[in-house]
Amino acid sequence: MSGIFAPSDAGPWLFGRRTDLLIFGGSAALSLLLLAAGATLGVAETDTPPWLWLLCVVGVDVAHVWSTAFRVYLDPAELRRRRALYLGLPVLCYGAGLMAHAISALSFWRLLAYAAVYHFVRQQYGWVALYRRRAGECGRLDRVLDSAAIYAATVYPLLHWHGNLPRSFHWFLPGDFVPGLAAAVAQWLEPLYWAIGTAFCLRQLVLVAKHQAVNWGKVLVVLSTWLCWHLGIIAFDGDFAFTVTNVLIHGIPYIVLTYRYAHARARESHAPAGLAWLRWGGALGFGGAIILAAAAEEALWDRLIWHDHGWLFGEGVALADGVALALVPLLALPQALHYALDGFIWRVRSENPQLLEELGA
Repeated sequence: MSGIFAPSDAGPWLFGRRTDLLIFGGSAALSLLLLAAGATLGVAETDTPPWLWLLCVVGVDVAHVWSTAFRVYLDPAELRRRRALYLGLPVLCYGAGLMAHAISALSFWRLLAYAAVYHFVRQQYGWVALYRRRAGECGRLDRVLDSAAIYAATVYPLLHWHGNLPRSFHWFLPGDFVPGLAAAVAQWLEPLYWAIGTAFCLRQLVLVAKHQAVNWGKVLVVLSTWLCWHLGIIAFDGDFAFTVTNVLIHGIPYIVLTYRYAHARARESHAPAGLAWLRWGGALGFGGAIILAAAAEEALWDRLIWHDHGWLFGEGVALADGVALALVPLLALPQALHYALDGFIWRVRSENPQLLEELGA
């Protein structure tokens, strides 16, 4: 299979220079533009308005979760290749969610929140790792510095968040992060946070000064992550700011990755029926499919559990406690499964030979 990543002669860019700049730089620019607009209007530190919720949460965050189906469950050949993993994980995820929710609703949402945090952090690291492999970088200094930079860009803001609870925003629900981390811990680590970022930037300047190759895609991922996470979590204290800086740079590149996989499979001579329609449906068909799935999921959540968006989904229904106990982990299953699967399906290792081939590794 070919077509997920750019040809090897395109240099270190993953999807091609123009596409990489658009999805990584463009998503960060959109985040910052929305944040600037929110700050100008005085709403950056308020709750997310309905239009922004539709754009970012439904149209990107929930939609990107459903795009995982095109990588696994709509591709029979892939499903057969690791049947035990792909059929066993839903059972395990639902069972874990059911047990956590039986303990308490807070336990369930806390478990899901930390799974999401791990997923968000590791995805940014994964992009950096892909860029390094694509460029053939193997130096120990850069490997350590790259890892330190992307983890500092993501983990330190989370430590700052934990050390300053409660905040005016949360991951899923109020109280889903464990309180108790002293604010002093984050203050002690702040100099290290800035030192790592400075060291990463200085390293790139040294490469430029020595006329050595700079992996600009990797630099873009690190710096855009650093800026968006710092602004959305540390500099501002509001759900609006957190949503626009967190969701777009995470979900948009992932949607592009899964679309390119699905479209490449659709162009093969023996394309699976679940993907073959993308030959004519293209990006619009793919985007429409995942947004419709996201809207359907949100409608179920709202009518059965949250009752927050009656203006869009109509009046909900009241459920008995026992029904809600079993239903909440079921509704959250696509999200939980997405977090779990992402640790397997994009690893550039021997278990994913097509990705190794794509990257020329």
